[in-house]
Amino acid sequence: MTQYSPAWAHGEIKEIFSNIFIVMGTNITIHEGTELQHSCNMVIVKNANELTLINTVRLNDKGLAILDNLGQVTNVVRIGAFHGRHDAFYIDRYLAKFWALKDINDENKKCTDIELTPNGKMPFPDCSLFVFETSVHPEGILHINRESGIIITCDSVKNWIHSDEFFNKHTAKLYKSFGFFGSATISKIWQQTCNVQAQDFKRLKLLSFHHLLSAHGEPLINEAYEQLAATIKQEFGI
Repeated sequence: MTQYSPAWAHGEIKEIFSNIFIVMGTNITIHEGTELQHSCNMVIVKNANELTLINTVRLNDKGLAILDNLGQVTNVVRIGAFHGRHDAFYIDRYLAKFWALKDINDENKKCTDIELTPNGKMPFPDCSLFVFETSVHPEGILHINRESGIIITCDSVKNWIHSDEFFNKHTAKLYKSFGFFGSATISKIWQQTCNVQAQDFKRLKLLSFHHLLSAHGEPLINEAYEQLAATIKQEFGI
């Protein structure tokens, strides 16, 4: 029987754009014997009465009731190697289809129903997939062709401007010392773990978008392309 991760503290579901919602919650992990607690985000996209969940965060009963009022959870989407602990809960609860990148290893041993590929089938209209081709661990970005372009990222691009209510003090202090906080950042630890090369970010700059909804941090509205382009130039000289 699947052992689901608990529903930790989270905020309210907020509509960022028409039929596109985000909810910020808590993630707790143990790394080298130390408990780390930080925030993470789930994005919800509504198409007719179908809901697609991206970068899942488990909601409490009150949150689930609000989610159910939005529509029927139909799709669960995994675009990052390190974000999947809550996918099984939603797949089982709603009998949802599991969309995932090639070579994703699901910790709950859920089989991929539909493999996400560039130019392949997408879970909702106006959506396309960007894949980090050089990454040794699967990582992608969803691009939504609405509102002058929206990108949904997992660990590749974060927008933690500062710590928030879902951090504990130790993790906030540690992440600050690592330089994790800033606008449209690309974590050096993620780069090194995935061995991502500059050519992927050169391709990323070819996308047209104004907004960023990351698995980590506040939504970056209107200035996402400019902020990310500045980060890429700083990190890679591109």
